[in-house]
Amino acid sequence: MSNPLLEFHTLPPFRRIEPTHVVPAIEKLIADNLEELETLLSNPDQPNWENLVAPLEAADDRLNRNWSPVSHINAVVNSEALRKAYNHCVVVLTDYHTKLGQHQGLYDAYRQLAAGEDYPHLNNAQRKTIDNALRDFKLAGVALPASKKQRFSTIKSRLSALSSQFADNVLDATQAWYKQVVEVDQLAGLPETALAAARQAAAGKSLPGYVITLEMPAYIAVMTHADNRELRREVYTAYVTRASDLGVTADGESTPQWDNAPLIAETLSLRHELAQLLGFGNYAEYSLAKKMAQSPAQVVGFLEKLAEKSHAYAVAEHQELEAFALARDGIEQLEAWDVTYYGEKLRQEKYAVSQEELRPYFPAEKVIEGMFTVVQRLFAIDIEKQTEVDVWHPDVRFYRVARAGETLAYFYLDLFARENKRGGAWMDECRVRRQTVAGLQLPVAYLTCNFTPPLEDVPSLLTHNEVTTLFHEFGHGLHHMLTQVDCAPVSGINGVAWDAVELPSQFLENWCWEKSVVPLISGHHQTGEHLPQHLLEKMLAAKNFQAGMIMVRQLEFALFDFRLHLDYDPGAPGEPQTILDEVRRQVAVVKAPPFNRFQNSFSHVFAGGYAAGYYSYKWAEVLSSDAFSLFEQQGVFDRATGERFLHEILACGGAEDAMQLFINFRGREPQLDALLRHSGMT
Repeated sequence: MSNPLLEFHTLPPFRRIEPTHVVPAIEKLIADNLEELETLLSNPDQPNWENLVAPLEAADDRLNRNWSPVSHINAVVNSEALRKAYNHCVVVLTDYHTKLGQHQGLYDAYRQLAAGEDYPHLNNAQRKTIDNALRDFKLAGVALPASKKQRFSTIKSRLSALSSQFADNVLDATQAWYKQVVEVDQLAGLPETALAAARQAAAGKSLPGYVITLEMPAYIAVMTHADNRELRREVYTAYVTRASDLGVTADGESTPQWDNAPLIAETLSLRHELAQLLGFGNYAEYSLAKKMAQSPAQVVGFLEKLAEKSHAYAVAEHQELEAFALARDGIEQLEAWDVTYYGEKLRQEKYAVSQEELRPYFPAEKVIEGMFTVVQRLFAIDIEKQTEVDVWHPDVRFYRVARAGETLAYFYLDLFARENKRGGAWMDECRVRRQTVAGLQLPVAYLTCNFTPPLEDVPSLLTHNEVTTLFHEFGHGLHHMLTQVDCAPVSGINGVAWDAVELPSQFLENWCWEKSVVPLISGHHQTGEHLPQHLLEKMLAAKNFQAGMIMVRQLEFALFDFRLHLDYDPGAPGEPQTILDEVRRQVAVVKAPPFNRFQNSFSHVFAGGYAAGYYSYKWAEVLSSDAFSLFEQQGVFDRATGERFLHEILACGGAEDAMQLFINFRGREPQLDALLRHSGMT
């Protein structure tokens, strides 16, 4: 029987891929790769780039190109059969990569190559590829005795399985809860776009009235606009207890099968053991081996310094919010489910502007068109929509990226929330840029969001917050697509220090706030009118509204994540809830209720790549703010500065040290001042 995963050579045949294709394809590719590895290592000649690294890179790319569509559709059109195949392969792939990382013969070949006479004559990307590989061999336990190698491999496999299970539990718990509302009066305050989405959700379940779900657009709409305080409390409670001991379904049934607490405990224990096997004191030290930050003390100091500079602002903002809620509605105790609601009301009172008032001016199509114009003016690239391309859902679009007529890359764009699609927004690789024996392989990206889809005769309308999310993910996409590095392991985002990888994404967000840019990305969905000047001025005035509260909330997440991994004691493992409560006492200003189980759906850390690395968002924000400050000096569309950012940051991928690339662009090391200024904290 033919298997489309083994037959395609360019773009994935999404509509032909079935769950039954997945396991046979991945297992065959792994077997082929292992056989080729042994053939390469049997070569009696001195290892060099052509007879070792290039063929191994080709084999690895072949496997990645086949796994990429499987991993992607598991996230965006999830099904039980696909999930089962995916979870099986995650463990198989982890075992395969661990086997490669601990392969003594392969390690020895790389060491010979690094010590050989050809090494100094390789280009930067090739040398960085080899240097990173030698580092990664050590981090994979190549130097461990046999018994410890086996334990390391067992731990890696189990951690992969735990990560997949964590994500599955969050998705299942999110989809299992919903609230049917028959009387529209109970939804007073919700904008028409949210009501229409709730009607559509009810129709999808063949229910009368309205259905509120825990999908992000619906959740945010209720927390921001619902006048019914009890409804806000109920939805908030369901959201923050997902995948926990307190989680329930729409029928009120307990869901212990999705409780992530045991998975968290086992994950932390195994991460600590893995780090100690390799000679690190804890998982935080292990995590930093591939990051810009030099030590745990530096990370903690960085976070605490930001907390010190922002906490007073956050306290003052929260006190203002408490006073406002008391004066407006007699709320004597501001609860967690009140904060977003009264924050929006206060924003409207102070600045006479709301996200919903802005939404009609940001139809998705206009924002996309304007975003393409922005990057065209910055980096001289052109973006064209392509047709006749196989996609996984009718809403998905496909685009070509070119510069001076030369095709550089392609990307898929999947904008809207739907059932069986993982929440959040992200960029991922479909294919990386690399030099092959047949020529240059161009990069292809997936850009995924979860915005409100078009409703009846109304197009998809974005809040300004969602506009910045789209720009953020496109920044990641540009990092992947505009690379000029031809070695896959350091091409695009590959090989980039994790705490620098958010630099291009956060950098591009800045253009969403520029007076000269807003007319490019706005146009009323009925009249085409750009965002009026009076609304623009109000939006810009409100830019740093509650910036202190937002800052300390991110610091709460970052410190919690880092302390979980830095202070872990296998003899007396602290309860994550206890550590979270301690961090909240240190930095938080919004009091979380005792039933809050935030950690149970903290997918960045337990089902993503951010373990002991969530601080990277703030670390990279320092870089991005400082980088943008040069555009503020030279002009936000200054071509020379845009070219410098393109060639010094985006084009270089992971082929050079991240700090050196920043210095090459900025002329000095990063400074904290721009971030504080952009946040209104100076």
